[in-house]
Amino acid sequence: MASVSEALASFEFGRFRILPQRREVLADGRRMEIGGRAFDVLVALVEANGAVVRKDELMSRVWPGRIVEDNSLHAQIKVLRKAFSDHDLIRTVVGRGYQFTGEIRARPADQSERAESTTDRDMPGPPRARTNLPAATSDLIGRDAEIEEVIGLVADHRFVTLTGTGGIGKTRLSLEVARHLLPQFADGVWIAELASLSDPQLVPITVATAFGLELLSGVVSLERIAAALGAKQIMLVLDNCEHVIGAAAEVVEALLHADPAARVIATSREPLRAEGECLYRMPPLAVPAEDAQALEEVLRHGAVALFVARAQAADPHFAPDQQTAAVIAAICRRLDGIPLALELAAARASTLGMPHLASRLDDCFSLLTEGRRTALRRHQTLQATLDWSYELLSESERMVLRWLSIFAGGFTLAGASSVIASASMLTSDVVDGVTNLVAKSLITRMSMGPQCTIGCSRRHAPTRARNSLITASWNKPHAGTPNTTKTSVGELRPNGRSGPRPRGWRIMGAKSAMSGARWIGPFRRAATRQLAWR
Repeated sequence: MASVSEALASFEFGRFRILPQRREVLADGRRMEIGGRAFDVLVALVEANGAVVRKDELMSRVWPGRIVEDNSLHAQIKVLRKAFSDHDLIRTVVGRGYQFTGEIRARPADQSERAESTTDRDMPGPPRARTNLPAATSDLIGRDAEIEEVIGLVADHRFVTLTGTGGIGKTRLSLEVARHLLPQFADGVWIAELASLSDPQLVPITVATAFGLELLSGVVSLERIAAALGAKQIMLVLDNCEHVIGAAAEVVEALLHADPAARVIATSREPLRAEGECLYRMPPLAVPAEDAQALEEVLRHGAVALFVARAQAADPHFAPDQQTAAVIAAICRRLDGIPLALELAAARASTLGMPHLASRLDDCFSLLTEGRRTALRRHQTLQATLDWSYELLSESERMVLRWLSIFAGGFTLAGASSVIASASMLTSDVVDGVTNLVAKSLITRMSMGPQCTIGCSRRHAPTRARNSLITASWNKPHAGTPNTTKTSVGELRPNGRSGPRPRGWRIMGAKSAMSGARWIGPFRRAATRQLAWR
């Protein structure tokens, strides 16, 4: 079989042709858009000449030196199967890997093929899909697996919502996925940015404007938008839906009901709860384990890679060594792998120095304040990001969140109810409050049992309640509250003292759900200084 390193070697099967050196796949002579990762998987399978290729071999070739999950590879296989409209072309061999079943013809290119190749390159291709997506100004670091997973979800579901805490990177991921999918939508991929809206009634006209529709007279209704779009092959990105969530849900349902070819990606801090919604909960960036020491191992994690890239943007001479890598790893763990927090911290690295930066993270809300001038105001500081989420809560949800900030570690629903329930708030109301905080990405449920913990918002909630009032209320008889300072899930530490670290639920921004529930240092210490009722 011809080697891909041979000059302009090509592989053919059916009506398709692969040109490895140009990284192109042609269908009837016209270029197909399948993405770089999918192309690498295809070439690896074709080169095997009908043999089964193990999953680990494919992943090491396509993602050299990277830690990826099986679902990343599966997402690329799905892209290929959809592109070739033939599920059986790539066969899954259970327990072994994948096999390319097409009849392959391989040949090195001769002079005539080189001429043909040059001619093909000069010929105009199909027009690019229309779009209003902004061009990327920097790479999306540490999110390769997430990109592939969401692409796979969009292939299987017409409506996908990316949810997660503020600063987790929902907008960046949705835009990157949309750019990858642009060639698949003949009538374009469009983004409607809802962040600046304060009136839900403006959502329809914002969407119409994003599509470039000219609805010159009358009310811009969802029905008119749907009628104007007809059955076009389009994808809509609805960005920042949480504050106009009802109107956003109505837009999604109207569009999908009217246009069977349409797809929607939404970003929101909570689900839209619209028909057909598929949820993708954004994880934080990967952070090194506490025992990770080797420089190469530390730098492989997404959180560290992002921190280093942003630090080098601020100071081109910044170069991590073994000693600074350990400090960076600690900073990434303290900031829970949240991209916005990492970028804000990296911007301070050149002026403060790594050791001083790490030592000042106890006061992270006053430290992490210098975001991009052109960013949304709520993305310019960590405090503003969490303020935005807090302001969208109902008063009962705020009260539950403030009370939960007392817990030194994770908590169970029973423990939370025993502390919070009173004459003014029933146990059922506490359960509803916790459930809503989970949906709004401020609390995450641990996989280990019916418990939860809190992290970034744990450190933020205390800025909304005065410590003396919480403590006074705790020391007084309180309905449903135990008479001791301990509950069945651990110690309540309003004064920041050490105690057991129970497993369970957690407020978003703490460590990965599999690493156990605990308060992250700077947020817990911030809480002990200032718990202020609003």
